[in-house]
Amino acid sequence: MDNLSLAELSERAGVPPRTIRFYIAQGLLPGPVRSGRLASYGSAHLRLLDRIKALQAKGMTLSEVAFALSPGPSNRDLAEPVGWLEYELSDDVVARVRSGIAPWRHKMIRNVLAEAAAKLQGEREERETE
Repeated sequence: MDNLSLAELSERAGVPPRTIRFYIAQGLLPGPVRSGRLASYGSAHLRLLDRIKALQAKGMTLSEVAFALSPGPSNRDLAEPVGWLEYELSDDVVARVRSGIAPWRHKMIRNVLAEAAAKLQGEREERETE
């Protein structure tokens, strides 16, 4: 599999030869293992083309793909982003809950927060009547 011609690589990867040449020129893909008229490409080229296609399918631009494929530790060490839901319980109390939790757990947390909000509101009303 390490002796694929440009046409064979193109066919197996489902990427036009012109695009493969463009990726090489842009530095997204290394050049052929052997150059010239008998240029050959290997399985690493095929895997990288599959990775590029997968990243583009996620909506990444070519510059984002280049960053994702760069060997630097900065992009591999980044944690996935975390979403948060904020609930205002009173004027001075806000509760943050991580999004993406199980629905049953989210329902349980909302019930506890509703109780806390009611208790805070009740204490506020008591202070105002004093």
